[in-house]
Amino acid sequence: MSEAAAGRLAGRSIVLGVTGSIAAYKAVELLRRLSAEGARVQVLMTRSAAAFVGPLTFETLSGQPVLQDPLELLPDERIGHVVAARSADAIVVAPATAHWLAAMATGLSGDVITATCLATAAPVVVAPAMDAGMYAHPATRANVERLHAFGYTVVEPATGALASGLVGQGRLAEPERIVDAVVAALAARAGGEPGLAGAASPPGGMPRARAGAVDLAGRHVVVTAGGTAEPIDPVRFIGNRSSGRMGVAIAEAALARGARVTLIVGQTAVPLPGAATIIHAATTAEMRTAVLDVLPETDVLAMAAAVADFRPRRRAAAKLTRDQAPTLELEPTEDILAEAAQTAGRLAPRPVLVGFAAETGSLDRAAEKARRKGVDLLVANDVLEPGAGFGVDTNRVTLVVPGNAPEPWPLMSKREVADRLLDRVAAILSARESPAGREAQGAGESVDRTGTAAARSPGEVPE
Repeated sequence: MSEAAAGRLAGRSIVLGVTGSIAAYKAVELLRRLSAEGARVQVLMTRSAAAFVGPLTFETLSGQPVLQDPLELLPDERIGHVVAARSADAIVVAPATAHWLAAMATGLSGDVITATCLATAAPVVVAPAMDAGMYAHPATRANVERLHAFGYTVVEPATGALASGLVGQGRLAEPERIVDAVVAALAARAGGEPGLAGAASPPGGMPRARAGAVDLAGRHVVVTAGGTAEPIDPVRFIGNRSSGRMGVAIAEAALARGARVTLIVGQTAVPLPGAATIIHAATTAEMRTAVLDVLPETDVLAMAAAVADFRPRRRAAAKLTRDQAPTLELEPTEDILAEAAQTAGRLAPRPVLVGFAAETGSLDRAAEKARRKGVDLLVANDVLEPGAGFGVDTNRVTLVVPGNAPEPWPLMSKREVADRLLDRVAAILSARESPAGREAQGAGESVDRTGTAAARSPGEVPE
């Protein structure tokens, strides 16, 4: 799986409609950001939009022919806008002019974008852009309200300097705001189902992603990712080969399910999701501080980082030269997960704790580690196994639930592992919030992933 395909819109088919505003040039950046989130983008343009930005720009960046006419046929003689409408997971119109808002509000399908919107059942996101006074005019406001009544998401334009030299509300919203609105619209669509089930994708289109859940909406998910670096001197450190792919995949999957995500990162080699709150923590000590600081407001903690187990007892103040080859005396680093579990046991509600164990040759220690660490779930893998180690896009893991038999999972992409793991996390949260779960927690008991209460001795670290 490519890095682009690991984003919040991975596998999604997004239709981008560009209308005739001077802000049409900003749609190029919007296309880039949608693609960076993993989306396959089909661009539609009105004739007036092509006067501002040539179709060739969008075709080059999207890899798809731009549709400009509602009667335009695809090479297989299907009607282009009908195929786009049926295969879209979401449609975003940016910029949307006052003229286009009026046409859409009254159902006039004189351009390819209004025709596509009329023919789809997918969520539609509209980002208006126009000159000063136009957006505030009663006619425009009435048209916007009508689009709201259709169920469309309207990303309000910003206030500032406009192309005419005037100042007012009419600037196209920033691309990241529009992308966030597309992600939210898909999440709100009860699992983000496509416009029309079973519709064929346009030629060359990627297969649809499976319908995503929104079962983490309103939750705060904290994920650690990457490897820590324990300094020997100002330029050298003890580290590991972790790229951060697994932790980033979990963060992206949680964002797609509606969660608020904090990503605490050490050394990483992959892009980080822009919608997450990023906290950089280079060393184990820094990561410990960051985790414990956010833990009281955390619903789920997934410790996917490859935390160093040892660090040099003494750090050289200056770079060591070749003839100063040191004998390193090591000391254990902090056990962040175990300390987090102890702290979590004093919190109400208690966060769901997910640990990770990178082993070599055998996973025999995983069950004992899960019990000793006090986690709800432990994800163990053998980093020597092909396709399951550091720096690859796949993983073969075994899920350990304390008290249950280990569950080996097949080789999957790391994003698929993340989604399957979050299915289990969501089940734990749901069980804890059931009447039986709340009663058990009120009585000082723990609740396993099926909602069954388990007695806990005073002072015992909860599972």
